[in-house]
Amino acid sequence: MGINTTKIIHSLPVDPLTGSISVPIYQTATFVQDAPGVHKGYDYARSNNPTRAALESLVATLEGGTHAYAFATGLAAIDAVLKLLTAGDEIIAVDDIYGGAYRLFTHVYAKFGIKVHYVDTTDAENVIELINEKTRFIWLESPTNPTLKVSDIQRIADIAKPFNALVVVDNTFASPVAQQPFTLGADIIIHSGTKYLGGHSDLVAGLVVVNDNELAEKVKFIQNASGGILGPNDCWLLIRGIETLTLRVQRQCETAQKVAEFLAENEAVDKVYYPGLASHKNHEIAKVQQNGLYGGVISFTLKEDTEAAANVLVTNTQYFKLAESLGGVKSLICSPPQMTHKSIPREKRLQSGVVDSLIRISCGIEDAEDLIDDLKTAIDQVVAATATNLVGQGAV
Repeated sequence: MGINTTKIIHSLPVDPLTGSISVPIYQTATFVQDAPGVHKGYDYARSNNPTRAALESLVATLEGGTHAYAFATGLAAIDAVLKLLTAGDEIIAVDDIYGGAYRLFTHVYAKFGIKVHYVDTTDAENVIELINEKTRFIWLESPTNPTLKVSDIQRIADIAKPFNALVVVDNTFASPVAQQPFTLGADIIIHSGTKYLGGHSDLVAGLVVVNDNELAEKVKFIQNASGGILGPNDCWLLIRGIETLTLRVQRQCETAQKVAEFLAENEAVDKVYYPGLASHKNHEIAKVQQNGLYGGVISFTLKEDTEAAANVLVTNTQYFKLAESLGGVKSLICSPPQMTHKSIPREKRLQSGVVDSLIRISCGIEDAEDLIDDLKTAIDQVVAATATNLVGQGAV
C-alpha cells in the first residue's frame, strides 16, 4: 500500500472517546490525576499532550522511525539535537548550510567547545579526510539550502559507522514523500515543520525523528527539560497540513521542473540549481535517493551578478511573494545573501556558491505557466535596467 494511505491518511485512529475523525485539540496546561502520580498517561502539558502525541506518532510513522518529537521551531529542533553533544565533540557539516543553523553552531555552541568543520559533502572524500574519533555528528542537508547540493547519504553513513558518528539529515527540502533517510543509514532526521509538512505558511514548528530507543529517551529528556515544545493548536495545524503533503509535493515538484527548465534556457540567467535538471552535478544520486521527486525549490544566479540586479527581480514579481520560508501552497521568492543567509559572512557564502545575485524560489501550487510568465516579466525588468545602467548604479 502507498505512503498516502497507510502512513498519512489512516495512520491516526478515530478519536475513541467521541468518534471525531479529526484529532481533537487538547488545549490544556495540566491534567487531573486520580492520585499522586496516578493518571491517564498525561500530567503536565510540557511533558506530553495528546494532540502533540498524535502528531509525533504520525511523523515517526511517515519517516519510518520509532519516535518523533515536536518543537516550537525548526531551530529549536536543531538545538535539541546539539544538546546531545558534550564539550570537545566535533561535527562535520555541509558547507552550504542553513543560515540559522550556522548562527547557532557559531555563536552559541562554539563557546561550549563544540567544533564544526564545514565541507562540501557531495564529495564523500571530504568527509573521509576529516572524520576522527572526536566526530559525533555528520550534519547533512540534502538538498541543501540554498544551492540544492545533494549528498550520497548511504555512502556517508557507511563512512560514519566505524567511527560511531551519527548521521543527521535535515530532510526539510526533500520531505518524507521524496526521501526516506533512515533507509539510507541516517540516525537522526530533522524537519522544519514550517515548510512542506505544514504547507500553508501558517505555523512554525520543528521535528526530530529517531529510530533508536536509547536515542529517543535522550531526545525526549531534552524536550521535556528544555521545554521548547510545540503547542497543541499548532500540532493540530501541522497534522492537517501533513494530510495533503503527498498531493502538494507532487504538484510542486512538477511545477518546479517546468520552471527550472525555463530558467535554464533564459539568457539573463547564469546558473540554475535544481536536482531535476540533468545538468545538476548530483542529478543521478537525486534520481535514486529522492525517488524521482526533486522538490519545489529552485535557486539561480543572474549574469548581472549584483545584489542590485537581484533586488530588481525579487521586487517585480506578482505571484512569487518576497518573503523568507518555503514549501507553502503560495510561491515565494527571496535573496538568500540579504535574507535567509545574511548571518553567514560574505566570504564564506561565496565559497559555498551563495553569490550576490543568487535568488531562491519556492514553487507553490499555482499553475506553472503563470509562474513562468511572472518570472519572465521580472527577468525582463532586470535586462531593461541593465541596459540603461540602472543596476550598475544600484537603482532598483
